[in-house]
Amino acid sequence: MALSLADLLGTPGLHLKNLGSVRTPLTSAIDWVAVTELENPQGFLSGGELVLTTGARQGTADAQRSFVRQIKQAGAVGIGFGIGFEHDSVPAALLAEANRWAVPVVEVPYSTPFIAIGKLVADARSSDHYIKLERLLREHQVLARALLTGGGLPALLMKLSSMVAADLVITQYGGEVAATSAGAAPDDDAWHAVALSTGKRDSSTLWLRRPFHDDGIVDYARGLISIELNNLVQRRQSARQIAGQVISDIVRGTLEAADSSARLENLGIAPASKNFVLLVSTETNKFPTLATITLPAGLESAVAATISSEGKQELLLVVPTQAGDPAALGRALSHQMHNIKITAPVGIGGAYSQANGLRWSYFEAREAATRGLEVNVPERLSLTSLLLASEDVPMADMAAEALGPLAAFDAAHGAELVDTLESYLRLNGSVAAVADALALHRNTVRYRLTQITELTGYDPALTPDRVQLWLALAVRRLSPPA
Repeated sequence: MALSLADLLGTPGLHLKNLGSVRTPLTSAIDWVAVTELENPQGFLSGGELVLTTGARQGTADAQRSFVRQIKQAGAVGIGFGIGFEHDSVPAALLAEANRWAVPVVEVPYSTPFIAIGKLVADARSSDHYIKLERLLREHQVLARALLTGGGLPALLMKLSSMVAADLVITQYGGEVAATSAGAAPDDDAWHAVALSTGKRDSSTLWLRRPFHDDGIVDYARGLISIELNNLVQRRQSARQIAGQVISDIVRGTLEAADSSARLENLGIAPASKNFVLLVSTETNKFPTLATITLPAGLESAVAATISSEGKQELLLVVPTQAGDPAALGRALSHQMHNIKITAPVGIGGAYSQANGLRWSYFEAREAATRGLEVNVPERLSLTSLLLASEDVPMADMAAEALGPLAAFDAAHGAELVDTLESYLRLNGSVAAVADALALHRNTVRYRLTQITELTGYDPALTPDRVQLWLALAVRRLSPPA
């Protein structure tokens, strides 16, 4: 325990005497002992010191009063004045000024060396430091045991909460990972934020509700939490990649029905129950962050999967219908992504059972996402999604056969036949509207439509052929990962 002036006065061997006013408190802890003979030692003090001096440079009353004021401004706990050197007693001017400013003054007899006082204070501080280290080590072991014996971050957080006497929350990627109380919403006013380093750009933070008590254990806990968060990200990423491989096989229709059901059950998806899909596709450079994002509250029961193939980077969530309203959950996911600067649209598929229903929901979600809103719900049954979800209809082959010649011609000649066809169908076959949209002459548009007819064998002006080309473009846009 740190010593105070009262403790030193009570030490028999020092023979110290209190000369200050009885109103001056002597209970402040002494952080250190500073020995000085400077007229103004303020620049060498940091506060909390007992200043020992013989008054070698305090020959005048003004110098003595100035010395006291400098000590007061520095935040020292008091003055120990050694007599028998330059002064036979503590100068009256120094004592009067000290009483005026409530600075304790202790008389140190000639027989008591300053080093004896310094050693007592240092030993007490060392003992305090050792006791604190022992306590921190015990608390660190408690936290590590809570983490490693299966309790994970929630168990660690509960132990830490009791140590700091405050509610705690851990957030990552803008979402809550663990908390000691439900419904906590950390903010900068009522909470103290401690940054957690995981080696990833995930904005991980430990929040402590003010007021809290911290004797150093929070710094110990930061390291444990950071390591566990990094491990969680790695495990989350691996689990989503494995789920993505299974769902990719189901979407492509390469599995038998029984095999599909068995694999879905292994992922924690009940094939007989209705599930819907939330789908997000984003740029390659942002996908690593999206692939490991913490899911918002309400989506705890969802199975997350990542699909990365042929330039398509997708996060797919298979959500049981009992989890809640799809649009509300989609908005929660969108909000979570905005927290980490990802603004990709969220597509929502319909709720269906069995593996084939999952395929249908996937294509509906992918088609819905093309509308570009923050959250896109399936408006109606989609013919394209229905055909793509059917294992018996070779839609991808049909699309490749119809559009392959156009894509090859565009690549070889730098043409824009596919874009022209998409604009023509989107604008309901209006040559004038296509010309305005693409900044072309109408004759150029007509010439390109003639080329499209010659290369594909389908005339965009004829309704049956137009339907065929429209389906081919939709399949090309929504085709599953290879």
